[in-house]
Amino acid sequence: MRAIEFTVAEPIEQAEAMVRQALSDQGFGVLTEIDVAATFKAKLGLDRDALKILGACNPALAHRALEIDPSAALMLPCNVVLSAAAKGTNVAIADPRELMPDPSMADLATEAAARLTAVASALSHEQ
Repeated sequence: MRAIEFTVAEPIEQAEAMVRQALSDQGFGVLTEIDVAATFKAKLGLDRDALKILGACNPALAHRALEIDPSAALMLPCNVVLSAAAKGTNVAIADPRELMPDPSMADLATEAAARLTAVASALSHEQ
C-alpha cells in the first residue's frame, strides 16, 4: 500500500507528540491508539521494537466521506504508524487516495492526502 512516509530524528515518545501536534494543526484528532509492542508483550510475552498505531480523524472530512458513501466508515480512522528506527522514528500514514479509489471520493481523498502530506512536510522540515 502506498503511504505518506518520513522519518524524524526523535525517539518514538517525542515523535508521537510531534505527530499529534502536526495532525491537530491540519484538523485531525487522534481517536484511537494501539501500542503494538506493549500488546505483544502483555498477550504473547514477546519483545519487539516500539510500534504504535494512531487512528487519526478529521471530522469534517469524515463527515463528507460518510455523506458520499456510508461504507466509508470501514476505512475510518486513518492509520498513522510510528515505528522505532536506527536514527529516530519512522512515520507512515495511510494514503487516503489508496483507501478511497472510487471516483466519487477523488476530490475528498486528494484533500485529505494534501493535509496529511502537510503533516509530513512540517515534521520533515523541523529536522
